[in-house]
Amino acid sequence: MFNSYLTLEDVDVANKRVFVRTDYNVPLDEFGNIVDDTRIRETIPTINYLIDRNSKIILASHLGRPKGKPDPKFSLYPVAKRLERLLGKEVKFAPDCIGNQVEEMVNSLKPGEVILLENLRFHEGEEKNDPEFAKALASLADIYVIDAFGTCHRKHASMYGIKEFIQPVVMGFLLERELKYFEKALVNPQRPVVAFIGGAKVSSKLGIIKHLLERVDKIFIGGAMAFTFIKAQGYDVGSSLIEEEMFEEAINTIEKAKELGVKFYLPVDFVCGQAISEQTPVIEVAWQEIPKGWMGLDIGHASITLIKEILKDVQTIIWNGPMGVFEIDKFKTGTFGLAHAIAESPALSIAGGGDTDYAIHKAGVIDEISYISTGGGAFLQLLEGKVLPCLDAITRGE
Repeated sequence: MFNSYLTLEDVDVANKRVFVRTDYNVPLDEFGNIVDDTRIRETIPTINYLIDRNSKIILASHLGRPKGKPDPKFSLYPVAKRLERLLGKEVKFAPDCIGNQVEEMVNSLKPGEVILLENLRFHEGEEKNDPEFAKALASLADIYVIDAFGTCHRKHASMYGIKEFIQPVVMGFLLERELKYFEKALVNPQRPVVAFIGGAKVSSKLGIIKHLLERVDKIFIGGAMAFTFIKAQGYDVGSSLIEEEMFEEAINTIEKAKELGVKFYLPVDFVCGQAISEQTPVIEVAWQEIPKGWMGLDIGHASITLIKEILKDVQTIIWNGPMGVFEIDKFKTGTFGLAHAIAESPALSIAGGGDTDYAIHKAGVIDEISYISTGGGAFLQLLEGKVLPCLDAITRGE
Protein backbone atom coordinates (compact mmCIF):
# COMPACT_ATOMS: atom_id res chain seq x y z
CA MET A 1 0.00 0.00 0.00
CA PHE A 2 2.77 2.44 0.96
CA ASN A 3 5.62 0.69 -0.86
CA SER A 4 5.62 3.17 -3.73
CA TYR A 5 6.71 6.12 -1.58
CA LEU A 6 10.39 7.00 -1.48
CA THR A 7 12.20 6.65 1.85
CA LEU A 8 15.53 7.91 3.15
CA GLU A 9 17.25 4.78 1.93
CA ASP A 10 16.09 5.43 -1.65
CA VAL A 11 18.09 8.66 -2.05
CA ASP A 12 21.72 9.71 -1.77
CA VAL A 13 21.99 11.98 1.27
CA ALA A 14 25.80 12.07 1.55
CA ASN A 15 27.05 15.64 2.00
CA LYS A 16 23.59 17.00 1.14
CA ARG A 17 21.54 19.59 3.01
CA VAL A 18 18.68 17.49 4.36
CA PHE A 19 15.63 19.19 5.84
CA VAL A 20 13.75 16.92 8.26
CA ARG A 21 10.21 17.93 9.24
CA THR A 22 9.76 16.42 12.70
CA ASP A 23 6.93 16.52 15.22
CA TYR A 24 8.46 17.92 18.40
CA ASN A 25 5.10 19.11 19.73
CA VAL A 26 5.99 17.72 23.15
CA PRO A 27 4.20 18.46 26.44
CA LEU A 28 5.85 21.09 28.65
CA ASP A 29 5.26 21.88 32.31
CA GLU A 30 4.59 25.39 33.65
CA PHE A 31 8.33 26.06 33.80
CA GLY A 32 8.94 25.08 30.16
CA ASN A 33 10.47 21.69 30.97
CA ILE A 34 9.76 18.73 28.68
CA VAL A 35 7.42 16.28 30.42
CA ASP A 36 7.55 13.49 27.83
CA ASP A 37 10.27 13.28 25.14
CA THR A 38 8.90 10.23 23.28
CA ARG A 39 8.38 12.16 20.06
CA ILE A 40 11.97 13.41 20.19
CA ARG A 41 13.40 9.95 20.85
CA GLU A 42 11.43 8.46 17.96
CA THR A 43 13.29 10.69 15.47
CA ILE A 44 16.78 9.70 16.65
CA PRO A 45 17.16 6.79 14.15
CA THR A 46 16.50 9.17 11.24
CA ILE A 47 18.92 11.80 12.56
CA ASN A 48 21.67 9.27 13.31
CA TYR A 49 21.30 7.77 9.82
CA LEU A 50 21.94 11.22 8.34
CA ILE A 51 24.84 11.97 10.70
CA ASP A 52 26.50 8.71 9.70
CA ARG A 53 26.29 9.77 6.05
CA ASN A 54 27.73 13.24 6.61
CA SER A 55 24.51 15.04 5.77
CA LYS A 56 23.98 18.62 6.88
CA ILE A 57 20.86 18.15 9.00
CA ILE A 58 18.20 20.85 9.35
CA LEU A 59 15.40 19.97 11.76
CA ALA A 60 12.08 21.82 11.85
CA SER A 61 8.91 21.44 13.88
CA HIS A 62 5.97 23.23 15.41
CA LEU A 63 5.16 23.40 19.12
CA GLY A 64 1.81 24.39 20.57
CA ARG A 65 -0.48 27.03 19.09
CA PRO A 66 1.37 30.36 19.00
CA LYS A 67 -1.15 31.75 16.47
CA GLY A 68 1.31 32.79 13.78
CA LYS A 69 3.60 34.98 15.84
CA PRO A 70 6.62 34.47 18.12
CA ASP A 71 5.80 33.43 21.68
CA PRO A 72 8.69 32.51 24.02
CA LYS A 73 6.66 29.86 25.86
CA PHE A 74 6.44 27.89 22.60
CA SER A 75 10.13 28.12 21.74
CA LEU A 76 11.83 24.91 20.60
CA TYR A 77 15.00 25.78 22.52
CA PRO A 78 14.29 23.16 25.25
CA VAL A 79 13.95 20.57 22.48
CA ALA A 80 17.39 21.50 21.13
CA LYS A 81 18.89 20.95 24.58
CA ARG A 82 17.15 17.56 24.96
CA LEU A 83 18.30 16.54 21.48
CA GLU A 84 21.89 17.32 22.45
CA ARG A 85 21.63 14.90 25.36
CA LEU A 86 20.02 12.17 23.27
CA LEU A 87 22.43 12.51 20.33
CA GLY A 88 25.52 13.12 22.44
CA LYS A 89 26.57 16.02 20.23
CA GLU A 90 25.95 19.72 19.73
CA VAL A 91 22.65 20.80 18.21
CA LYS A 92 22.77 24.36 16.91
CA PHE A 93 19.61 26.42 17.42
CA ALA A 94 18.35 29.03 14.97
CA PRO A 95 16.33 32.01 16.25
CA ASP A 96 13.87 31.67 13.36
CA CYS A 97 13.01 29.17 10.62
CA ILE A 98 13.47 31.44 7.58
CA GLY A 99 15.40 34.61 6.81
CA ASN A 100 18.97 35.72 6.17
CA GLN A 101 20.35 34.71 9.56
CA VAL A 102 18.89 31.21 9.24
CA GLU A 103 20.30 30.87 5.71
CA GLU A 104 23.75 31.86 6.95
CA MET A 105 23.60 29.35 9.82
CA VAL A 106 22.47 26.56 7.49
CA ASN A 107 25.10 27.38 4.89
CA SER A 108 27.83 27.25 7.54
CA LEU A 109 26.89 23.70 8.60
CA LYS A 110 29.64 21.12 8.22
CA PRO A 111 28.89 17.50 7.22
CA GLY A 112 27.33 15.63 10.16
CA GLU A 113 26.25 18.79 11.99
CA VAL A 114 22.69 19.38 13.20
CA ILE A 115 20.62 22.54 13.51
CA LEU A 116 17.09 22.91 14.89
CA LEU A 117 15.06 25.83 13.56
CA GLU A 118 12.69 27.85 15.72
CA ASN A 119 8.96 27.04 15.77
CA LEU A 120 7.43 26.94 12.28
CA ARG A 121 4.12 28.23 13.65
CA PHE A 122 5.72 31.52 14.63
CA HIS A 123 4.81 32.37 11.02
CA GLU A 124 1.20 32.52 9.77
CA GLY A 125 2.35 31.01 6.47
CA GLU A 126 2.85 27.57 8.04
CA GLU A 127 -0.77 26.80 8.92
CA LYS A 128 -2.09 28.77 5.94
CA ASN A 129 0.04 26.66 3.57
CA ASP A 130 1.44 29.89 2.13
CA PRO A 131 3.51 29.15 -1.00
CA GLU A 132 6.07 31.87 -0.27
CA PHE A 133 6.71 30.45 3.20
CA ALA A 134 6.98 26.93 1.76
CA LYS A 135 9.40 28.19 -0.89
CA ALA A 136 11.57 29.87 1.75
CA LEU A 137 11.79 26.62 3.72
CA ALA A 138 12.57 24.60 0.59
CA SER A 139 15.42 26.96 -0.32
CA LEU A 140 17.36 25.75 2.74
CA ALA A 141 17.81 22.19 1.53
CA ASP A 142 18.53 19.71 -1.26
CA ILE A 143 16.34 16.89 0.08
CA TYR A 144 13.18 17.10 2.16
CA VAL A 145 12.27 14.40 4.69
CA ILE A 146 8.84 14.17 6.31
CA ASP A 147 9.13 12.40 9.66
CA ALA A 148 6.24 14.09 11.47
CA PHE A 149 3.41 11.54 11.50
CA GLY A 150 1.48 13.55 14.07
CA THR A 151 0.95 16.38 11.56
CA CYS A 152 0.40 14.28 8.43
CA HIS A 153 -3.32 15.05 8.40
CA ARG A 154 -2.75 18.78 8.00
CA LYS A 155 -2.18 20.68 4.75
CA HIS A 156 0.48 22.95 6.18
CA ALA A 157 3.32 24.57 4.25
CA SER A 158 6.06 22.38 5.69
CA MET A 159 4.05 19.18 5.23
CA TYR A 160 2.23 19.75 1.97
CA GLY A 161 2.99 22.97 0.09
CA ILE A 162 6.72 22.24 0.16
CA LYS A 163 6.43 19.67 -2.65
CA GLU A 164 6.08 22.43 -5.24
CA PHE A 165 9.55 23.81 -4.49
CA ILE A 166 11.82 20.86 -3.69
CA GLN A 167 12.26 17.29 -4.84
CA PRO A 168 12.65 14.65 -3.71
CA VAL A 169 10.38 14.63 -0.65
CA VAL A 170 10.85 11.32 1.15
CA MET A 171 9.64 9.50 4.26
CA GLY A 172 11.78 9.37 7.39
CA PHE A 173 12.06 6.19 9.44
CA LEU A 174 9.41 7.24 11.98
CA LEU A 175 6.78 7.90 9.32
CA GLU A 176 7.73 4.73 7.46
CA ARG A 177 7.37 2.70 10.67
CA GLU A 178 3.96 4.22 11.48
CA LEU A 179 2.60 3.33 8.05
CA LYS A 180 4.05 -0.18 8.11
CA TYR A 181 2.41 -0.95 11.46
CA PHE A 182 -0.88 0.46 10.23
CA GLU A 183 -0.62 -1.80 7.20
CA LYS A 184 0.03 -4.80 9.46
CA ALA A 185 -3.05 -3.96 11.50
CA LEU A 186 -5.64 -3.06 8.90
CA VAL A 187 -4.44 -3.79 5.37
CA ASN A 188 -2.81 -7.22 5.65
CA PRO A 189 -3.50 -8.31 9.24
CA GLN A 190 -3.08 -11.66 10.95
CA ARG A 191 -6.58 -12.73 11.96
CA PRO A 192 -8.68 -12.65 14.05
CA VAL A 193 -8.49 -8.85 14.47
CA VAL A 194 -10.13 -7.04 17.38
CA ALA A 195 -10.62 -3.31 17.86
CA PHE A 196 -11.20 -1.62 21.21
CA ILE A 197 -12.74 1.82 20.74
CA GLY A 198 -13.40 4.12 23.68
CA GLY A 199 -14.02 7.76 24.37
CA ALA A 200 -16.93 10.01 25.17
CA LYS A 201 -18.98 10.51 22.02
CA VAL A 202 -20.18 8.22 19.25
CA SER A 203 -20.36 11.23 16.92
CA SER A 204 -16.58 11.69 17.10
CA LYS A 205 -15.77 8.04 16.45
CA LEU A 206 -18.60 6.91 14.13
CA GLY A 207 -16.49 7.12 10.98
CA ILE A 208 -13.79 5.00 12.63
CA ILE A 209 -16.28 2.39 13.86
CA LYS A 210 -17.90 2.10 10.42
CA HIS A 211 -14.54 1.71 8.69
CA LEU A 212 -13.29 -0.85 11.20
CA LEU A 213 -16.43 -2.98 10.91
CA GLU A 214 -15.38 -3.79 7.35
CA ARG A 215 -11.93 -4.92 8.50
CA VAL A 216 -12.08 -6.53 11.95
CA ASP A 217 -13.54 -9.74 13.34
CA LYS A 218 -14.49 -8.33 16.74
CA ILE A 219 -15.14 -4.86 18.10
CA PHE A 220 -15.57 -3.67 21.70
CA ILE A 221 -17.10 -0.26 22.36
CA GLY A 222 -16.26 1.21 25.77
CA GLY A 223 -16.13 4.55 27.49
CA ALA A 224 -19.14 6.85 27.62
CA MET A 225 -19.87 5.96 23.97
CA ALA A 226 -21.27 2.64 25.17
CA PHE A 227 -24.25 4.34 26.81
CA THR A 228 -25.56 5.70 23.52
CA PHE A 229 -25.58 2.14 22.16
CA ILE A 230 -27.28 0.79 25.30
CA LYS A 231 -29.88 3.58 25.50
CA ALA A 232 -30.62 3.27 21.77
CA GLN A 233 -31.73 -0.31 22.45
CA GLY A 234 -34.27 0.91 25.00
CA TYR A 235 -32.40 0.41 28.29
CA ASP A 236 -31.98 2.94 31.09
CA VAL A 237 -28.48 4.28 31.76
CA GLY A 238 -29.18 6.64 34.67
CA SER A 239 -27.48 10.01 34.20
CA SER A 240 -24.74 8.62 31.97
CA LEU A 241 -23.67 10.64 28.94
CA ILE A 242 -25.70 9.88 25.81
CA GLU A 243 -26.20 11.39 22.35
CA GLU A 244 -29.87 11.00 21.44
CA GLU A 245 -29.24 12.19 17.90
CA MET A 246 -26.96 9.18 17.41
CA PHE A 247 -29.47 6.49 18.43
CA GLU A 248 -30.35 5.55 14.86
CA GLU A 249 -26.69 5.35 13.86
CA ALA A 250 -26.00 3.19 16.92
CA ILE A 251 -28.72 0.70 15.99
CA ASN A 252 -27.56 0.69 12.36
CA THR A 253 -24.01 -0.03 13.54
CA ILE A 254 -25.13 -3.02 15.62
CA GLU A 255 -27.15 -4.35 12.67
CA LYS A 256 -24.23 -3.81 10.30
CA ALA A 257 -21.95 -5.82 12.58
CA LYS A 258 -24.43 -8.72 12.53
CA GLU A 259 -24.68 -8.50 8.75
CA LEU A 260 -20.89 -8.64 8.39
CA GLY A 261 -20.45 -11.39 10.95
CA VAL A 262 -18.43 -9.13 13.25
CA LYS A 263 -18.77 -9.88 16.97
CA PHE A 264 -19.98 -6.68 18.59
CA TYR A 265 -19.34 -6.19 22.32
CA LEU A 266 -20.41 -3.62 24.90
CA PRO A 267 -19.35 -3.54 28.57
CA VAL A 268 -21.39 -5.78 30.88
CA ASP A 269 -20.89 -3.70 34.03
CA PHE A 270 -19.87 -0.22 35.07
CA VAL A 271 -18.29 1.70 37.90
CA CYS A 272 -20.70 4.56 38.60
CA GLY A 273 -20.56 7.83 40.48
CA GLN A 274 -22.86 10.79 41.01
CA ALA A 275 -20.25 13.26 39.74
CA ILE A 276 -16.96 13.25 37.86
CA SER A 277 -14.96 13.74 41.02
CA GLU A 278 -12.47 11.95 43.25
CA GLN A 279 -14.85 12.58 46.18
CA THR A 280 -18.00 11.07 44.66
CA PRO A 281 -19.36 7.83 46.14
CA VAL A 282 -18.87 4.83 43.87
CA ILE A 283 -20.84 1.69 43.08
CA GLU A 284 -20.17 -1.13 40.62
CA VAL A 285 -23.27 -2.56 38.93
CA ALA A 286 -24.38 -4.59 35.92
CA TRP A 287 -25.26 -2.52 32.88
CA GLN A 288 -29.01 -3.02 33.46
CA GLU A 289 -28.84 -1.71 37.03
CA ILE A 290 -27.46 1.84 36.85
CA PRO A 291 -29.58 3.82 39.35
CA LYS A 292 -31.23 7.12 38.54
CA GLY A 293 -28.92 10.03 39.32
CA TRP A 294 -25.79 7.90 38.81
CA MET A 295 -23.53 7.88 35.77
CA GLY A 296 -21.20 5.22 34.42
CA LEU A 297 -17.63 6.52 34.58
CA ASP A 298 -15.63 3.34 33.99
CA ILE A 299 -16.13 -0.25 32.92
CA GLY A 300 -16.29 -2.81 35.72
CA HIS A 301 -14.38 -5.96 36.63
CA ALA A 302 -16.75 -8.29 34.75
CA SER A 303 -16.09 -6.27 31.58
CA ILE A 304 -12.34 -6.68 32.10
CA THR A 305 -12.88 -10.44 32.37
CA LEU A 306 -14.90 -10.29 29.14
CA ILE A 307 -12.04 -8.41 27.44
CA LYS A 308 -9.59 -11.15 28.46
CA GLU A 309 -11.91 -13.75 26.91
CA ILE A 310 -12.18 -11.70 23.71
CA LEU A 311 -8.39 -11.56 23.47
CA LYS A 312 -7.77 -15.28 23.86
CA ASP A 313 -7.71 -16.18 20.16
CA VAL A 314 -6.86 -12.87 18.46
CA GLN A 315 -3.71 -12.22 16.43
CA THR A 316 -4.04 -8.43 15.94
CA ILE A 317 -5.27 -5.76 18.37
CA ILE A 318 -6.17 -2.14 17.61
CA TRP A 319 -6.89 0.25 20.49
CA ASN A 320 -8.08 3.84 20.49
CA GLY A 321 -9.75 5.63 23.35
CA PRO A 322 -10.06 5.11 27.14
CA MET A 323 -12.70 2.97 28.84
CA GLY A 324 -13.55 5.61 31.42
CA VAL A 325 -12.42 8.79 33.17
CA PHE A 326 -9.03 7.24 33.91
CA GLU A 327 -7.49 10.56 34.97
CA ILE A 328 -9.41 10.11 38.26
CA ASP A 329 -8.09 7.19 40.33
CA LYS A 330 -11.57 5.86 41.16
CA PHE A 331 -12.28 5.39 37.46
CA LYS A 332 -8.97 4.18 36.07
CA THR A 333 -9.34 0.43 36.64
CA GLY A 334 -11.11 -0.34 33.37
CA THR A 335 -8.69 1.53 31.11
CA PHE A 336 -5.67 0.18 32.97
CA GLY A 337 -7.22 -3.31 32.96
CA LEU A 338 -7.54 -3.14 29.18
CA ALA A 339 -3.95 -1.87 28.89
CA HIS A 340 -2.63 -4.77 30.97
CA ALA A 341 -4.77 -7.35 29.12
CA ILE A 342 -3.41 -6.13 25.77
CA ALA A 343 0.13 -6.06 27.16
CA GLU A 344 -0.19 -9.68 28.27
CA SER A 345 -1.50 -10.84 24.88
CA PRO A 346 1.01 -12.32 22.41
CA ALA A 347 -0.93 -10.68 19.55
CA LEU A 348 0.41 -7.73 17.55
CA SER A 349 -0.96 -4.66 19.33
CA ILE A 350 -1.22 -1.15 17.92
CA ALA A 351 -2.54 1.77 19.95
CA GLY A 352 -2.90 5.46 19.23
CA GLY A 353 -4.53 8.73 20.20
CA GLY A 354 -3.42 11.20 22.87
CA ASP A 355 -5.55 9.82 25.71
CA THR A 356 -4.66 6.23 24.81
CA ASP A 357 -0.96 7.00 24.70
CA TYR A 358 -1.16 8.74 28.08
CA ALA A 359 -3.14 5.86 29.61
CA ILE A 360 -0.56 3.31 28.43
CA HIS A 361 2.22 5.35 30.02
CA LYS A 362 0.23 5.70 33.26
CA ALA A 363 -0.52 1.96 33.31
CA GLY A 364 3.20 1.21 33.03
CA VAL A 365 2.95 -1.12 30.02
CA ILE A 366 4.57 1.02 27.34
CA ASP A 367 7.20 -1.63 26.58
CA GLU A 368 4.62 -4.41 26.23
CA ILE A 369 2.52 -2.81 23.47
CA SER A 370 3.87 -3.68 20.01
CA TYR A 371 3.50 -0.16 18.66
CA ILE A 372 2.21 3.12 20.08
CA SER A 373 1.52 5.71 17.42
CA THR A 374 3.06 9.16 17.81
CA GLY A 375 0.12 10.77 16.02
CA GLY A 376 -3.33 11.60 17.38
CA GLY A 377 -5.36 13.11 14.56
CA ALA A 378 -3.32 11.37 11.86
CA PHE A 379 -3.82 7.97 13.51
CA LEU A 380 -7.57 8.59 13.75
CA GLN A 381 -7.76 9.57 10.08
CA LEU A 382 -6.05 6.34 9.07
CA LEU A 383 -8.47 4.35 11.25
CA GLU A 384 -11.30 6.13 9.48
CA GLY A 385 -9.93 5.19 6.08
CA LYS A 386 -9.02 8.73 5.07
CA VAL A 387 -5.96 9.62 3.01
CA LEU A 388 -3.31 11.65 4.78
CA PRO A 389 -2.64 14.85 2.77
CA CYS A 390 1.11 14.73 3.42
CA LEU A 391 1.40 11.49 1.46
CA ASP A 392 0.60 13.53 -1.66
CA ALA A 393 3.77 15.50 -1.00
CA ILE A 394 6.03 12.46 -0.82
CA THR A 395 7.76 11.48 -4.03
CA ARG A 396 6.69 8.17 -5.53
CA GLY A 397 9.14 5.71 -7.04
CA GLU A 398 8.73 4.17 -10.45
